[in-house]
Amino acid sequence: MAGVDPGMAARGLPGHDTDPDTSWAVAGLFRQIDCLPSEDIAGTVAHVAAAPMHADLTESTVLPIRQAIRVLPPAVTATRSEGDGGCGAPGGTAAWLPRWDRSTLVTTSRWATGPPLTAPLRGEPSMNVDDTTSTAVLDQLQRRSTDPQRRILFTGATIVTMDPDLGVIDRGDLLVEGDTVTAVGRDLSAVGAVVVDATGTILTPGFVDTHRHAWEAQLRRIMPDVDDLGGYAMATLAGYATVYRPEDMYTGTRLAALTAIDSGITTMLDFSHNSRTREHSDAAIEALADTGIRGVHASMGPHFGEWDRQWPGDLTRVKERYFSSDDQLLTLRLATLATDEIAGPALAYGPELARVAAELGIGVSVDAVFGTSSSEAVLRWAKDGILSPDVTLIHCTGLTSEAWKAMGETGSTVALAPTSDAQIGLETAIPAVDEALSVGIRPGLSIDVEVALASDMFTQMRALHAIQRMRAANAVHGTGRQPSRITTHDVLDFATLQGARTNGLAGVTGSLTPGKKADLLVVQAEDINNMPLNDPIGTIVLGSDARNISAVLIDGEPRKWNGQVLGVDLAALRAEVHASREYVLNTTTG
Repeated sequence: MAGVDPGMAARGLPGHDTDPDTSWAVAGLFRQIDCLPSEDIAGTVAHVAAAPMHADLTESTVLPIRQAIRVLPPAVTATRSEGDGGCGAPGGTAAWLPRWDRSTLVTTSRWATGPPLTAPLRGEPSMNVDDTTSTAVLDQLQRRSTDPQRRILFTGATIVTMDPDLGVIDRGDLLVEGDTVTAVGRDLSAVGAVVVDATGTILTPGFVDTHRHAWEAQLRRIMPDVDDLGGYAMATLAGYATVYRPEDMYTGTRLAALTAIDSGITTMLDFSHNSRTREHSDAAIEALADTGIRGVHASMGPHFGEWDRQWPGDLTRVKERYFSSDDQLLTLRLATLATDEIAGPALAYGPELARVAAELGIGVSVDAVFGTSSSEAVLRWAKDGILSPDVTLIHCTGLTSEAWKAMGETGSTVALAPTSDAQIGLETAIPAVDEALSVGIRPGLSIDVEVALASDMFTQMRALHAIQRMRAANAVHGTGRQPSRITTHDVLDFATLQGARTNGLAGVTGSLTPGKKADLLVVQAEDINNMPLNDPIGTIVLGSDARNISAVLIDGEPRKWNGQVLGVDLAALRAEVHASREYVLNTTTG
């Protein structure tokens, strides 16, 4: 690049006061020069300026900072300092640089004898480059968190947009302004942005969980080898659930949501089927709000035990108190069961509950949809006109072809639970992805119950990918026909874009499309279990796990950084979780 001295470094500038309150200490050297000692590169200057060019500077010495960043990432590292000058890194040089309204990178060897710059204008510059392990960058983001126009520019990443029109962008940039993705492409302007070097990473939309009973989280893996639905229902729904207090609802739901964030799930539908009182419902909702997750509270009364019978009437109060705006992180749905076989007619979906949802203007999530009785129910719902894209049917194992046809014709959405169906053995025990695809439904994926199952979306994607491809190959074995297999792109689509559509949030999240909310993951592609990067989608689906996610943004706000979930006192959370679990286990009888 013309005008860039290969020995560029930051040095002190004549004629400028150092002001710790309005300046930044800039330290470090270009990566390409291997941090040469400052005495080897004396006489060169890197300066961020908004002043007019001097007569003795040529165009070749003035370069847009975004170009410098793209060619030589990272240029310099912004660090906060309370002292004057000094080196920010061993062997490096440092200088106080005032904030500027606009940013250009000026390099010259004539500053020692040339005239001083004219007085700078105060403003917000582009922050200097670092990555998602940098506490300095996180500090900048958090100090500007109240700015609704805060700009964050991720540079040099492999961007898996999951937008059919944008596809995968190699060495791409992504710009977040406030809570929204505003641009995806190459060589985006860094003016006014906190710049994050995402070289060696994959940017992908956050995963979307379409169905999890979050309140159970403090009992996770208590029955890892449960034999069937009856065993789960009697131990959990007829046992543990009956002694839950509102504080236990809060603890379990918060733990589930934080775990989701840690593993890259930025949207979670909490199928909260233990709403024994108004206070139980409030606690579950407040737990979602306190974690910063994009949460969907799907409310339902409990299956067994004593409760206030406030549901579904209390949903009016719940909506007015917690869901008054359409532009917020939390949304509301009505949760219900497919039939009266487990818990009686009050919890079973039908015209009355459909009317409640319609009057409130909310969607419906229907659990335990499997077998002959659910197939008959689906046909009744279609006849009654209460199947639509606002209705999500969960599991859907063992349904008849007639039921599937009705679901496809009405545009109903489907939430699969791959490990739940297979491990617990729900009806046929085979996740119904082929059946859904055959009628034009691209399903979402879900976790279901942590009392027996894994907590993360990577497991769901891999399980579904393996099971479907096994079935496809087995179906044509010995016939000479080619199997019809799903791909890693398919299951990532189910876990992101289709999950958002299933939760009624297709226009909000699920892809890195400009105009959607900034719910995204930064996945380290050069970690030991991922390097070298050959196929980014294959790496996300088959190679990665929670440890590779260095950053999670939800609604443009960092919720995980440098591999750690933010804002969590882990010791206090651990004590709370253990205390709740001990109370539930010691109080449950039978």
